Amino acid sequence: MEKIWLVWFAFAVLCVIGEIFTTGFFLLWLGVGAAVTGVLALLGVGPVVQFAVFVVLSGILFASTRKLADRITGSQPPGIGADRFVNKPGVVIEKIDPGKNTGRVRVDYDEWRAESESGEVIPEGAPIFVTGIEGTHLIVKTKEEK
Repeated sequence: MEKIWLVWFAFAVLCVIGEIFTTGFFLLWLGVGAAVTGVLALLGVGPVVQFAVFVVLSGILFASTRKLADRITGSQPPGIGADRFVNKPGVVIEKIDPGKNTGRVRVDYDEWRAESESGEVIPEGAPIFVTGIEGTHLIVKTKEEK
């Protein structure tokens, strides 16, 4: 196959584009390995050596940057974004009623739609405790359940 270098370069481009839409730096290193292999193919290196270089180079790049990638793409530290409301107290400002799909709570100075963890109705004014977040809703339970 004379134009195998085109396949390697096309694969490299697809991997780099795929990396833009994912996390973890896995596809990036496959793309770099494919690009280097494409250059080797242009220089006339045989297909067995091409494949071996691709596998070894991609593996080395992936393994050597794993800790950095985990640090960059790791989980969000507590207290950042909406997660900062988990384990915080609040108060119901609109009755939480799963049957009517209603419920709002105030935590600190922010108001959120809320659902009760157990599916129970929680009256307006009741003290609550945030146990989680699901989409744009806080999952709460009454302070007595804590």
